[in-house]
Amino acid sequence: MRDLRVVRGRAVVLERLSLTVARGVVTGLLGPSGSGKSTLMRSIVGVQRVAGGTVDVLGEPAGAPSLRRRIGYVTQAPSIYADLTVRENLRYFARLLNASLEQVDEAIETVGLGRHAGHVVGRLSGGEQARASLATALLGSPELLVLDEPTVGLDPLLRRDLWDTFQRLAAAGKSLLVSSHVMDEAERCDRLLLLRGGRLLAWGTPAELRERTHAQALDDVFLRLIEAQ
Repeated sequence: MRDLRVVRGRAVVLERLSLTVARGVVTGLLGPSGSGKSTLMRSIVGVQRVAGGTVDVLGEPAGAPSLRRRIGYVTQAPSIYADLTVRENLRYFARLLNASLEQVDEAIETVGLGRHAGHVVGRLSGGEQARASLATALLGSPELLVLDEPTVGLDPLLRRDLWDTFQRLAAAGKSLLVSSHVMDEAERCDRLLLLRGGRLLAWGTPAELRERTHAQALDDVFLRLIEAQ
């Protein structure tokens, strides 16, 4: 990403962001609500109109048709049909992607919904619906998963289970970009991007950011970076 700039009306949402995100790791995109996280993710996926700069993803310009099967994208709202079962949802999306039924079963098991595969999505808990959305994004074996606040509104146990799933996917070779405004989730990431007011405050591993700010708690790391602006 080089000098990415996004403007809506008269408001500058992202101001000249430049960064590189590594493959094969869990990268956390953290910052308060309204910091531009969703806009940044939409720019990476290629569905956001930008005012300037460039974004390359997996060696291709963001939004290139060749990337459509290489990226899995999960929005904040569950992207599944409430009146279908988990398996029916996945079979529908598998047909759109020409994915096999074996991939449907594999995705269901990966997100831990094997016992709920025949349940109507509208009757599942919020955490189960979030995992069902993640399962649809896994179809077609994408190389990169872009997950926009997938744990928002979930209780601590469900958040833990979902992050365990993210770690297993990364261990299997997937690249993940996961946004959150909950700082304790930063501990589960290999690298962090800290965003505030449309600007990138800092990036690096949790250990590197602690060393830079001389703080231990990541909440304090973020506060010291803000104060240093």
